[in-house]
Amino acid sequence: MGLVSSKKQVKDRGKGRWSPVKTSAQSKVPPPLPPLVVFSHLTPPPPDEALDQGEHFAVALHDYVAVNDRDLQMLKGEKLRVLKGAGDWWLAKSLVTGREGYVPSSSVARVESLEVEKWFFRSISRKEAERQLLAPINKAGSFLIRESETNKGAFSLSVKDVTSQGEMIKHYKIRSVEAGGYYICPRVTFPSLQALVQHYTKKGDGLCQKLTLACVSPAPQNPWAQDAWEIPRQSLKLVRKLGSGQFGEVWMGYYKNNVKVAVKTLKEGAMSPEAFLAEANLMKTLQHERLVRLYAVVTQEPIYIVTEYMARGCLLDFLKTDEGSRLSLPRLIDMSAQIAEGMAYIERMNSIHRDLRAANILVSETLCCKIADFGLARIIDSEYTAQEGKAPP
Repeated sequence: MGLVSSKKQVKDRGKGRWSPVKTSAQSKVPPPLPPLVVFSHLTPPPPDEALDQGEHFAVALHDYVAVNDRDLQMLKGEKLRVLKGAGDWWLAKSLVTGREGYVPSSSVARVESLEVEKWFFRSISRKEAERQLLAPINKAGSFLIRESETNKGAFSLSVKDVTSQGEMIKHYKIRSVEAGGYYICPRVTFPSLQALVQHYTKKGDGLCQKLTLACVSPAPQNPWAQDAWEIPRQSLKLVRKLGSGQFGEVWMGYYKNNVKVAVKTLKEGAMSPEAFLAEANLMKTLQHERLVRLYAVVTQEPIYIVTEYMARGCLLDFLKTDEGSRLSLPRLIDMSAQIAEGMAYIERMNSIHRDLRAANILVSETLCCKIADFGLARIIDSEYTAQEGKAPP
């Protein structure tokens, strides 16, 4: 339905299949043609639903529970038509339910792209690949394939190996064949990366380990809605107290019963609301993968600061656990390097933390470290000048 063509109507009228006006056989004057009409109030017919254009379709990599009416709830493996694919949120239509809404771009992959494979981590770095594979949940033989950092268009295979010297990650170059295909060892080639993985899953054939399971990584954190900065207290559900201090408590909870978060509360009268919210405003300006991310605030007393949830808690307590006490020296050095990376970013942003210690470093499920607690941080707008009678900061 759409534009009605007058030319076609004249042709059809001559064949006797259509006539806009009933006329007698004796009428010699042809009836007037109907006016050109555009039915703008009608929805155009949907295009062909067949998955023949991979760039317009996607598959859900994870379950996603809708947070609001604009979101599209989906299940892992569900096929979607991408209506607008740009930014952190994609507008899509489910080919299963027929519903439309927004989905996190990190939870979907275009059909016929390598992202649909669990073992493909396109843009991950060599160092980050090692961090993820060394997570306790990944065992010997766990693997991933990523794009090479040195050779554009090439790939690398990273495999977790366990020896008498401990856990380590081995990397193998995946080379391309001019006629098409891939190989690690030139004596055997494969038409696709999928075929290569299938071969080394059956036997090691020269690798340090036979490939077992794809690297397990936690589901990506859904992007926080840009307009959800000041949120109502009723949207938060506090579930478990993680700790308490002089000024308040820290809880694990859920935002809209869906997103797991950490909630920092302020005891009424413990400190001024302005000072507490100053921490939130500073954290809002500082965003880096090695800093705990701020999501939202509740500005009415008792005031809440809502941040991302770090499953292993603070580094000080984690290192006292059985798992933390067994960490290898290279792993501890890497965790220190992550903290240094976050502090370098804070310096580049013209800020200081002023309270960096193990208790203010949080650890994720995959043992990644992030800097938290900006309560004593200070923006350095200009060179600090000591004031007479004042103690140095």
